[in-house]
Amino acid sequence: MRLFTLLITCSLLSTAALAQHDEQIVTPAGKPSVAARFGEGITANAVKQQLSIVAGAGMQGRETATEGQRKAAAYIISQFSKVGLQPGANGKWEQYFYLYQDTLSTGSIALNGKTYRFGQDYYSGVQNGANQELKSSRVVFAGYGISDKEYDNYEGLDVDGEVVMILPGEPHANDTAYQLTGNRRPSPWGALNKKIAEATARKAKAILVVTEGVERIEKISGNRLFRSGIYTTPPKQAETPNTYYISANMAAALLGVKSPEELFKPAAADRLKPTVIRKPVQISFKKGLRELRSSNVLAYMEGTDKKDEIVFVTAHYDHLGTQDSMVYYGADDDGSGTVAVLEIAAAFARAKEAGQGPRRSMVFMTVSGEEKGLLGSKYYTENPIYPLDKTVVDLNIDMIGRIDPMHEKDTNYVYVIGDDKLSSALRGINEKANATFTKFHLDYKYNDPEDPNRFYYRSDHYMFARNNIPVIFYFNGTHEDYHRVTDTVEKIDYSLLSRRAQLVFYTAWEIANREEKLKVDRHEK
Repeated sequence: MRLFTLLITCSLLSTAALAQHDEQIVTPAGKPSVAARFGEGITANAVKQQLSIVAGAGMQGRETATEGQRKAAAYIISQFSKVGLQPGANGKWEQYFYLYQDTLSTGSIALNGKTYRFGQDYYSGVQNGANQELKSSRVVFAGYGISDKEYDNYEGLDVDGEVVMILPGEPHANDTAYQLTGNRRPSPWGALNKKIAEATARKAKAILVVTEGVERIEKISGNRLFRSGIYTTPPKQAETPNTYYISANMAAALLGVKSPEELFKPAAADRLKPTVIRKPVQISFKKGLRELRSSNVLAYMEGTDKKDEIVFVTAHYDHLGTQDSMVYYGADDDGSGTVAVLEIAAAFARAKEAGQGPRRSMVFMTVSGEEKGLLGSKYYTENPIYPLDKTVVDLNIDMIGRIDPMHEKDTNYVYVIGDDKLSSALRGINEKANATFTKFHLDYKYNDPEDPNRFYYRSDHYMFARNNIPVIFYFNGTHEDYHRVTDTVEKIDYSLLSRRAQLVFYTAWEIANREEKLKVDRHEK
């Protein structure tokens, strides 16, 4: 890093107010501004020390609503408190919110006297399924589950209140063409949702879908198979019958097929005719509901003459926790963003202590629930502690410690996303800060509305953008360790991480201290 010195002119010494809110980025002599005096304190060593704790084994992968997440929150609070920031959630550090998760208590299907095991012989979505105890003396086999004017598997079948079994796919005219389209392209009936909708409309009580690879599902999914994802709103009664994805062995036992694998071969499957199978079936599906608590951590710094306006700097501190005794450390995702927020907050705290505090108030917020669907930021924007119409900007940091494959030869970069959506002024501010201080290649690739990755919608800034608040999302792109246990601290480029954090600091500094409030003059959300 370059060594900077602070130039203070005689006029600044005689005018305290100007000294406190110096907005000049570079003096005529080319020396750094007041901001650089504090921004350069965001060092590679500082973020490395922080990340060794945040993404260490003791945090257990920081999964939302777990002990690891609570430990991470406690550590973040300790760091905010250490530098003299104030609790930002109505006098408390944490904004708590409740979450829900379905867990499977009992899951079994007995067909013709043989009991089959959930996770080994069949599975279903725990969240979408309703509690069910069902007994029947028969199963209705509805072929491919298609009801079309030219091909109707339900002709002559009444499935009201019945257990219906269907095959995947659709009939073939020959080896190279589907029967319904006459070519290689499948018809809309190839989609399972359409088949389920048809069985639902015919008032089926339960649906058995013959599915390839069921025997491997427990090995692939582990304990996650027996619980739902985490969500914020208690579930409503399911609008569709319970759908169970059954193995070929289960289906073959009902159909009297000797080779179960034949059910996935068109030549054999096309010959199977819809029929009523008079064999007893018993289904037991029971689940419980867990109420969980998580939190966003907020630190507050009051501004001076424009203190009613708020600048947010955010990152999510949750990750994927532990699965099958393996820790998903989340060093880059988003330990890197979390420690960047800590160090940016510390830099602003040093400025305030030196009499150079921001004109606008600052909120440094680390959120949880991002990996579960932006739940923490969604909760905050639906239950804001600071008025949204006074929130000037959200500068969100999510993965800034690594290099993606597209920049292996040009490592001096950062992706900037969302800066052009709501305010015409925001890009210029960020670019000026970068040109003056950090000198990155600012890559706008993911600002493209046609970007298939849709990164703009996939991190916490988006919840602010939905509320007409300008945002920037700082990002290094994905890499081979994304969402894997190998996203660890030794793979972080700490020099890049600290410099990217400095860019966020300098942009926040300018927005917090400029005379004019950041204007909102665009409406692309």
